[in-house]
Amino acid sequence: MSKQDKTRSVASLRELKQLRKALTALQAEQAALRQLQEQARQQAMRQAERDRQLFRQTVGAVRPLPSSDQVPADPALPDPLPLQHWADEKRVLLEAMSDEFDASTLLDTDDQLSFRRKGIGRDVVHKLRAGSWTIQRQIDLHGFRTDEAREALGAFIRQAQRQGLRCVRVVHGKGLGSPGRMPVLKGRVHSWLVQKNEVLAFVQARPVDGGAGALVVLLRAAAMTTSAVQVADALLEMQALAQQAAAVPAPDPVVAQVASWAAQYRSAKPKR
Repeated sequence: MSKQDKTRSVASLRELKQLRKALTALQAEQAALRQLQEQARQQAMRQAERDRQLFRQTVGAVRPLPSSDQVPADPALPDPLPLQHWADEKRVLLEAMSDEFDASTLLDTDDQLSFRRKGIGRDVVHKLRAGSWTIQRQIDLHGFRTDEAREALGAFIRQAQRQGLRCVRVVHGKGLGSPGRMPVLKGRVHSWLVQKNEVLAFVQARPVDGGAGALVVLLRAAAMTTSAVQVADALLEMQALAQQAAAVPAPDPVVAQVASWAAQYRSAKPKR
């Protein structure tokens, strides 16, 4: 087997491990979501039963209406969660950045390394170097293994762009602690960022911002329309808030009104 074939085999095994890890994480998320749905359903049923008992205690003895042969409907189940959409996004996140991608031909090699996407003027790079954009957030990849750094960087860029951030800093280090004092992550971070559509340009950071051990990255402006991922995040947050509220039941205005009517009825009812 040639050296090139061995390299490809190692890369294939690495990608297989990444996919297996992503699949395991996805299965765990699906199991957790199913458990959340079942807990929400059980909580809704218990709350409905508590409401019925409270209503009976408040109203007191009543004469039931004649049966109308109506069948009570089952409690509505929570809205389905977009599990397949999340799975697709996780797969895209893993596939979007490859270690085999050669970004060297796309980088501008002047006095300092930089990148600008097609259609982005050189003035943008100059402004980025001059600090015209405020750095709004950063990620530090020191101590990360290659696979961990790739996944963390991809998630960071995607989340920052979704939140409307325009300028972030990526700290990859100078490689002083690496074998042979050669920067391992530096070149790969360049390659990964070039492959991310959210990235418009990046430059080496100013000395005050990290110098050769960091990059300042300009992100594409987020779309004005709400993405499906944002909707999913909002639904999860609403679901969590609903579960917290269900744990401490608040006074029901309908039950309170019924109690008021029942008290008035008892006070107005003539005594025998």
